[in-house]
This record gives sequence, structure tokens and C-alpha cells, in this order.
Amino acid sequence: MKRRTPPDSPGLFPDLPLVPDFSLESRAKRRGLWPVAGTDEAGRGPLAGPVVAAAVVLDPKRIPEGLNDSKKLSAVQREALYYLILEQATVSIASSSPRRIDLIDIRKASLDAMRRAVAGLQIEARHVLADGRDVPMGLTCSGEAVVKGDGRSVSIAAASIIAKVMRDRMMVRAGLVYPGYGFEVHAGYGTDRHRSAIVTHGPCPLHRMSFRPLKPATVDQDDRLDR
Repeated sequence: MKRRTPPDSPGLFPDLPLVPDFSLESRAKRRGLWPVAGTDEAGRGPLAGPVVAAAVVLDPKRIPEGLNDSKKLSAVQREALYYLILEQATVSIASSSPRRIDLIDIRKASLDAMRRAVAGLQIEARHVLADGRDVPMGLTCSGEAVVKGDGRSVSIAAASIIAKVMRDRMMVRAGLVYPGYGFEVHAGYGTDRHRSAIVTHGPCPLHRMSFRPLKPATVDQDDRLDR
């Protein structure tokens, strides 16, 4: 795999990959921790819709070409890789609903979806590489938090692609069920169009009522009802 040296500090970090690689997985395998699952989520920031997590165990002999952080890929690239990953790897998907996000907060809901995605794998992982700063609670194996992991580990990158494509598809479907919000266009993120639709139509069951600007509106409405 190609390596990169950050332009502002030449020679200091020669081990940082230009694209995600298999080094973290190989290191775990040398320690006897195999299979290794990568896990990531999509949809922490939107005002509406679920947060979706995926877990992926790659076959070292059949790693799809072009794996990268889903945000660095076009929709066409993500769709093509989505099918390759499903064909060549072991995959599991889980989600947390807007109601659960409101109940336990987005961070906990995201980590819980990641835990359930790992638990749903058809083969039991011995080690988990989790994107971000936290290891999901309740794993039945060892776990490792990998900051910016979707740019460092191909397993996490694969999980990021699966989660992103699946969530985008769910939000396209949501646009059919709740027309007028534009979910099929912005996937629930707080765009001007989306915020205007909330003002016009009010929130729907897919909105996260614990998120601003929805939470202040709810409090104001409750105050009015109390009066």
C-alpha cells in the first residue's frame, strides 16, 4: 500500500497510509485475535432518521479495491463497493431509531448500534476496530477505538460504506412515507430546505426531538400548553 508523509511535518509520520490499509487487522491477527471486525456508523448529525451502523469482517485474500472513507467516495463509487463488500465479506447492519436516540442520546445510540452490528455477524469476531474515540460497551471480545479509522483501516472503511449506503436508502424511502421534508435529498441533515419544511409542516415521527432546533420548539410548545 502507498504511504503518505504529512506535508507540514515531513518524516514524522511515515506509517500513516495514503488510503486505509490492513495493518491494524494484521497486527491483531499476529496477536492471535482473528477474525477482526471493523465497525462504523452513519447519521450521527442529522435532525431526522436513524443512526445506522455496520460491522464488516474482510477476507484478507479478497479485499475489494478502492475501499476508503465513505465521505471521500462518490455515490456511484459507494454503490459499486457496497455490492462488492456484500459479496466478498461478512457483513451485519443495525440501527437505532430517532426515539431511541432521544431516549439515550446520539452517542450512546450510535455505540449501541455498533455493538449490535458486531453481535449480528455470522462469524464471531475476536477483536473489533471501532471508528472514533469509544469502544462500544457490551462487546464479547476485545475492542480498539481508532480515531479517523475509516481513513486508516479497510475494515472500518468497508463498514462506513455499508452504513452510509444503507442509511441513504432508508432516507429515500422515508421521503416517500413523509413527503414534503426532502429526506430523499438531504438524508435528514439540517439544510435550509429541511429547516424550512419543519417550520411549515412541523416535525414528523422521524425527527429527533432532542436535537436543536427541534428541542427548543418542543419546550416552547409545552410551556404554552401549561399556560
